[in-house]
Amino acid sequence: MTVLWINLGLVYVFSFLARYITIPLSIGTNLATSNKLLIFLAIATLVLVSGLRNNIGDTYFYIKSYEDKDFTWEYIVANKDPGFGILQMLLQTISKDPQLLIFITALITNILIGITLYKYSRMIELSFYVYITAGMFTVSMNGIRQFLAASIIFIATKYILNGDFKKYALLVILASTIHQSALILIPIYFIVRREAWTKVTFLLFVLAIVIVFGFNQFSEMLFASIEDTQYSKYSTFDEGGASSIRVLVDSIPVIIAFLGREKLRKMWPKSDIIVNLAVINLIFMIIATQNWIFARFNIYFSLYNLILISWIIYLFKENSRKFVYYGLLVCYLVYFYYEQVISLNMDYQSDYMNL
Repeated sequence: MTVLWINLGLVYVFSFLARYITIPLSIGTNLATSNKLLIFLAIATLVLVSGLRNNIGDTYFYIKSYEDKDFTWEYIVANKDPGFGILQMLLQTISKDPQLLIFITALITNILIGITLYKYSRMIELSFYVYITAGMFTVSMNGIRQFLAASIIFIATKYILNGDFKKYALLVILASTIHQSALILIPIYFIVRREAWTKVTFLLFVLAIVIVFGFNQFSEMLFASIEDTQYSKYSTFDEGGASSIRVLVDSIPVIIAFLGREKLRKMWPKSDIIVNLAVINLIFMIIATQNWIFARFNIYFSLYNLILISWIIYLFKENSRKFVYYGLLVCYLVYFYYEQVISLNMDYQSDYMNL
């Protein structure tokens, strides 16, 4: 955990300084006000820590697959997710060392996420801080393919905000070649491009609650519909549900955004789209309390919480903002310790960084 603690400290300090060592720009013209060099250092820290690891979650299996398999065109065509297969084929022409795969996926994932946060976060250091302390950074080192796909879709935030469906859909299709589940983001485009907190929003919450109470019937119907697909194996997945603490963590920015919805719209007229995406994230997390596999969808939506949480500080009165800001830092730090140290007993290993 020592490396992960140092990573948290460095990323926060770099991104915090980046917001102050710059010329502030007015809201509504350009949100990317942070110092580029310091943001680069924050992203570089994330890339190095993630890219130089040799464990955490599924990392071992990706390493083993890269070492043992010869990624030819015949193999790629015969297997799922051809985009990820092509990436590995190209990397194998450079080196058979699996560390190259781990590093390149970490590089792409964290650069795409970092660029998007740079463009749309109001408090960039808070977004990076929550990215780590809420566990998303750790998940990116576990579900490598899906988080890579999610980062490609996340960089398409510009197109979903501007209503450019064609470009958005092209990036979603690209992401789906890495992880097919990314296709769910195509219909989501039409759901979130509307005003937040309408009847539709509350109907979705009601639906989530109904699914929770009738989960056995819902799961039978769902798994029956995917039994002939590559995701049929999930019907036997039994590792319990997401914790209620996780639901609480994801609900905080959504609740605050609801309470300050009118002020948030005035500050950023397009914020409703980000709010809707955060609401969908919360809905999937509520359903995931019955079966953790549904939290897989949160990989796509939780990233938008990082943007939202950087704005909600300004929904409070000016004399309360410091208290809320530092309160969030402390609460997320406690959650980080609870999840990474107590629950997961996280042990970071690397052939290059041993502390």
